[in-house]
Amino acid sequence: MNNLFDFYREGGVALALLVAASFGVAGLVKGVIGLGLPTVSIALLSVAMAPAQAAALLIIPSMVTNVWQLAAGGRFVYLLRRLWTMLVGVVAGTWAAGLWLAGRETAWAGHALGAALLVYAALGLSAVRLSVPAQAQGWAGPLVGATTGAITSATGVFVIPAVPYLQALGLDRNELVQAMGLAFTASTVALAGDLIHGGQLGGREAWASLLALLPALLGMMAGQWLRHRVSATVFRRCFFAGIGVLGLHLLLAG
Repeated sequence: MNNLFDFYREGGVALALLVAASFGVAGLVKGVIGLGLPTVSIALLSVAMAPAQAAALLIIPSMVTNVWQLAAGGRFVYLLRRLWTMLVGVVAGTWAAGLWLAGRETAWAGHALGAALLVYAALGLSAVRLSVPAQAQGWAGPLVGATTGAITSATGVFVIPAVPYLQALGLDRNELVQAMGLAFTASTVALAGDLIHGGQLGGREAWASLLALLPALLGMMAGQWLRHRVSATVFRRCFFAGIGVLGLHLLLAG
């Protein structure tokens, strides 16, 4: 794989604009609905680069915005106690899949990303509302976490099946937003470790990722302003429809 910093530099103005626009749009989506920064940024960037390169660019913007989201609300300890087995599963699944994938052919990763985005879009656009009984959460949490981690390692996207699972727990709106921030933070840390171990994230890549932070933060602030001025339902439908189109493109490309 090309060094991300060199790839970013050699791409010139066009790639720099794509990165800025991708993270600006991703931050905007996250500001409005509380999620979507990794999904949107990796989906858009994967049109021009491998998912692993896009994931390396994602690390710092994702970490900063997720900690920002996690810090909002006063239910951190409660959610950590309730979700810790899922979080452990996320880390274990990410690292186990990373070890298994190391040195293997990953040309299929773009197609896997497309499939994951299509599933996510279908769930988001459907009227299905899942519910996880309390007695099932003891085993479901680690399983969901490990599955999410494996998908994260392969595609860089950490929403499936973690987000539908969290939505099925009956959390109130503020708890759900904070829970997603907690899960995404754990996923970002695990993904960073995976990329560092695979030699895909070093000092140069960290600097390139840092450059993507500003448009992500500006987009997130714009999204928070927009949240009170647009229909959340219409915005979510447009978001999932767009994710579905990108997913189909990545699944069929090549």
